[in-house]
Amino acid sequence: MFLNTNFPKAKKYWYEGKFRDWSEGGLHPMMHALHYGTCVFEGIRAYSTAKGPVVFRLPEHNDRFLLSAGVAKMKCPYTKDEITGFIKQTVRANELDSCYIRPLLFYSYGNLGLVPKACPVELAIGAWEWGAYLGENAARGVSAYIVPWRRVHHTQFNMSAKLGGVYVQSTIAGLEAREQGFDEAIFLNMEGRVAEGPGQNVFIVKGGTLVTNGRLESALEGITRTSILELGQDLGYKTVVGPITKQDLFGADEAFYCGTAVEVIPIVTVTDGSDPTMPKTLHSIGSGKPGPVALRLIQAFGDAVSGRNPRYEKWLTYVAK
Repeated sequence: MFLNTNFPKAKKYWYEGKFRDWSEGGLHPMMHALHYGTCVFEGIRAYSTAKGPVVFRLPEHNDRFLLSAGVAKMKCPYTKDEITGFIKQTVRANELDSCYIRPLLFYSYGNLGLVPKACPVELAIGAWEWGAYLGENAARGVSAYIVPWRRVHHTQFNMSAKLGGVYVQSTIAGLEAREQGFDEAIFLNMEGRVAEGPGQNVFIVKGGTLVTNGRLESALEGITRTSILELGQDLGYKTVVGPITKQDLFGADEAFYCGTAVEVIPIVTVTDGSDPTMPKTLHSIGSGKPGPVALRLIQAFGDAVSGRNPRYEKWLTYVAK
């Protein structure tokens, strides 16, 4: 029996062609993905609008989902259009106006050699009500901790893919940050510059310019990140994609995380724990409070995803259609 305590309003999940009750399990413990992280996934959000629920940037998420499958050497048994239909059906089946959506493609039960030669590729999709990740801290901003471990390097795999096994590193870093008393982690890359959070991109603001990095800095070029760059330009800000040093971060006027789960949330302090042989150092970002640029972007993003700004209707897929 699987309770939905941590998955509010989740009633059913889609699995291999049919809906199952949320409490129903049945996956074999010897499935390949459970042992080796041989899965790919997406984090997607649906939002409530005056015209009904919409999925934010669904085509882009599905494009990345299929790209990730290719990177993981998986032959997806479904087309992009079919996956789009399954996702919309899942939101409808759970009767959700706004929700988080998790499609998962994985090597299932067959063999347990590292090469999954006898394992079918299977698809599951869940949806549940989930507020913004770290959202309980949105009003005051969040504290970030630079962990001592460096992010997986862009030369090691395609940084455009979301591979399940890679996120073990994210889980460890997130737990470490919380054990140290902080809200979230930040990774440096092998070069010692800012890479990203465990599941979020990092932006800084300096002199009215929005700065974020890209895949050559060992960061996933997130879909929310791309949206924030466009929103920022439309609001009149200069945007730059390039390296961010620790000193750039510490000396920024503002900083914030962005991503599907976290949406947009200000970073107000950063503690540097990147060198375990040295004392940790605390840095206040700007005024130490959420800044005007981040707050303006939060408002603009909310207007875009909720359908209140027709300029960004292009980003919305209506669930009912």
